[in-house]
Amino acid sequence: MTVDERGPRMVHALLADGTTVCIRPVRPGDHEPLQGLYEEMSPENLRLRFFSAGRRSAAMAADRACAPPRPGYRALLAETRHQVIGLAEYETGDAPGRAEISIAVADGLHHRGVGALLVEHLVSAARADGITAFTADALSVNHEVLRLFADLGLRTARHFEGPEVRCTIELEEDEAYLSAVEARGRSADVASLEPLLRPDSIVVVGAGRRPGSVGRAVLHQLRTGGFTRRLFAVNPSVTSLLGVRSYPSVGALPKVPDLAVIAVPAAAVPDTAEECGKTGVRALLVVSAGLDNDQAKALLAACRTYGMRLVGPNCLGISNTDPDLSVDATFAAGHPRLGTAGVAVQSGGVGIALLDGLARLGIGVSSFASLGDKYDVSGNDMLQWWESDGRTDLALLHLESFGNPRAFSRTARRVTRRMPVLTVDAGRTDAGRRAAAASHTAAAATRTMTRQALFTQAGITATGSVGELLETAALLHSQPLPAGSRVVVVTNAGGAGVLAADACAEAGLSLPRLTPEVVGDLLAVLPDGASVGNPVDVTAAVTEDQLKDCVERVMRHPGIDAVLVALVPTAVAAATGDDLVRALTDGPGRRPRTVVVVRLEQDLPVRLLPAADGGAIPSYAEPGAAARALAHAARRSAWLSRPPGTIPDPARVETSRAHAVAETYLAAHADGGWLDPRTCAELLACYDIPQLPWAWAETENDAVIAAERLRGPDGRVVMKAHWPGLLHKSEQYALHLDLEGDSQVRAAFRDLETRFAGLMTGVVVQPLASRGTELFAGVVQDEVFGPLVLFGLGGTATEVLADHAARLAPLTDHDVHDLITAPRCAPLLFGAHGSGPVDLEGLGQVLLRLSRMASDLPQLAEADFNPVLATRGRVTVLDARIRLLPRSAQDPYLRRLR
Repeated sequence: MTVDERGPRMVHALLADGTTVCIRPVRPGDHEPLQGLYEEMSPENLRLRFFSAGRRSAAMAADRACAPPRPGYRALLAETRHQVIGLAEYETGDAPGRAEISIAVADGLHHRGVGALLVEHLVSAARADGITAFTADALSVNHEVLRLFADLGLRTARHFEGPEVRCTIELEEDEAYLSAVEARGRSADVASLEPLLRPDSIVVVGAGRRPGSVGRAVLHQLRTGGFTRRLFAVNPSVTSLLGVRSYPSVGALPKVPDLAVIAVPAAAVPDTAEECGKTGVRALLVVSAGLDNDQAKALLAACRTYGMRLVGPNCLGISNTDPDLSVDATFAAGHPRLGTAGVAVQSGGVGIALLDGLARLGIGVSSFASLGDKYDVSGNDMLQWWESDGRTDLALLHLESFGNPRAFSRTARRVTRRMPVLTVDAGRTDAGRRAAAASHTAAAATRTMTRQALFTQAGITATGSVGELLETAALLHSQPLPAGSRVVVVTNAGGAGVLAADACAEAGLSLPRLTPEVVGDLLAVLPDGASVGNPVDVTAAVTEDQLKDCVERVMRHPGIDAVLVALVPTAVAAATGDDLVRALTDGPGRRPRTVVVVRLEQDLPVRLLPAADGGAIPSYAEPGAAARALAHAARRSAWLSRPPGTIPDPARVETSRAHAVAETYLAAHADGGWLDPRTCAELLACYDIPQLPWAWAETENDAVIAAERLRGPDGRVVMKAHWPGLLHKSEQYALHLDLEGDSQVRAAFRDLETRFAGLMTGVVVQPLASRGTELFAGVVQDEVFGPLVLFGLGGTATEVLADHAARLAPLTDHDVHDLITAPRCAPLLFGAHGSGPVDLEGLGQVLLRLSRMASDLPQLAEADFNPVLATRGRVTVLDARIRLLPRSAQDPYLRRLR
């Protein structure tokens, strides 16, 4: 394959020390800098690279890399500030699927990850070219390159021949390789954020004399927030602002700052960023808003050229409460409290609401980032920072968009094993998508479903509002996770107990019947008249000590995961001086079971009640809020208790053949389209997806012959019309069922031929399927999230009933289980009403193979299997529609900046 528009393009990525580099294909004009790269190497490094120290090798290497594009050769270079610092290249030889690789890194830049980054990008390009292995020759004393190959995460074999080593590197992408790439990326990402979140010096550019200016507000926050390192202002009109020395320009500063806060008018932002970059500033926080497209491009170009990480523009700012640093570069009204919650938002208003809500709860913040328009630093960056900062144990996100959802998902799956990650599911509507969708799959695949699949698979706790997020954060911050969803409600008022029980049931929690042992245990300490069911009504006469004893006894019994205590103030307690809330807080805040309180008279939606041991118990004003928080906690507990899933590798898959089918179709249909029945069946056969036998007929006689061959034991067949673009045959009345004998087959063909004259290109004839459960399976390629697999109840009512579940591909074994068990129709599949279970293994295989097909073929825009017939003995696709579009593969895990 030649180096063409399908090959690698210019991207920016991070080295191990956080430095930004540009990775791009070599161009003819790179000859001089490439030759210089080699000529500046030491004799020893030249010997290691070329097996000799001759200077002639430099010119020859530059000649080879800059030669006109040729089949089987690729060369990528790394450069920073327009200086070439590394080159990686491969060239295929006689061995099919193999290519020889070579790497060169500038002297003085070894051990910074240049070689590893170049090889990762070359591996991605090689896979796209059908190359399955790299080979490389190295001197046995070249320990650095041998270590580079060994640490890639790919399977590597070495063969020693005297002073040389022949290395063979298999390019298969597996979990070991993805984890190695991920680890290198995480280390580089955290290093790049150091000057942003732990700056040694800061300048505020655009701090004005007017009290209402944003720049002045940020400067004030930094001054009063305890930042003790070097702080400067840039304002050419004054020499001092708020007691901070001011200079006329960034270039005039006595020290190059790590972080520049830019609060100038939008038109001045690009030039300011350029000046910061030339001066050596390492990170930008742009609070300015209103940049047009050209200004936005110029801002990002300056950041990439000079290697500056960027937060914003159009943001509230950032803060870090690290006691050794204390950075508050925001224009919020107050300073965040020191603590362990990490917060990242896109909306500044939501950020203020979250900070205020956490402050009311007494939950402190480790670091805060308002990402604004999110040109660079994203939620994925912040997750990796919190994972590594040694302080954060709770992450709160409000993200309106995702730059790379699959990379975000991998990061989140890892981080959520260590700390709760909560988010507000923002942007849940997508008006018009359903109406414009062409197939059942596209109609079902709403953006809400796609986001929820991402959150569920990554273990993220997704809430519907900022209020619900805070309510859940209060519980996860203060209480142990419940082991399950079994809740006992304890109340001093029957009505409050009923409300709490209803709320728990609606949230998906269970209220188990108490055992006789528990009942007897509780009756021994409760006042006369107490009702020991679930809810447990301790009556208005309960004393502080009795309530405390009751709750403690409930928690001692197995089969109970959480206790919800619903209290109302009574005159009885007031007269006796009993404080029922104190019965819960006069002891440890973290007990063996999760404890939450509901107080209907409470003024705030949620509070944290301080406990005697310094812990806290969450108290809610509404039973629904408490139940939702408990349900979120129970789901997190269940997710943590399940080991990470694995992606099965189904047998009898012909990926190369599938690529050939797709490429052949798109070669004849440049704009893509819906596959004809024969091509569709061929593609399904590449993945061994079971199909009902069928035949294609273009004439009445052909239809009769096909029917005779395909008739089953009952002698009946089905006939379906086909023409390009036909999707919903039932709605068009483009099919005939239960056809018996030649005469009915002929009549059906003539009817379709007459009604769809000028449209119909032929018919599909199939035997009448046996009775079973009609299901639906499909996939749609989301431009941002990648392929989404859907499953649920099928047939003509699939969209009306909307009984679907969805997961992002590639599916793990756990994802397949969740897809099958999530829809409301799931009991039918497991043998409800005594019918016996369907072929669950076969059903799982269909979903796995559909997922594999979507992952293999970026050209697959939609696939729609409806109905999929499930019986006790087998699972069969009765009707399939597939749409291809001319798309090229994108490596979602390749390290690159936005």
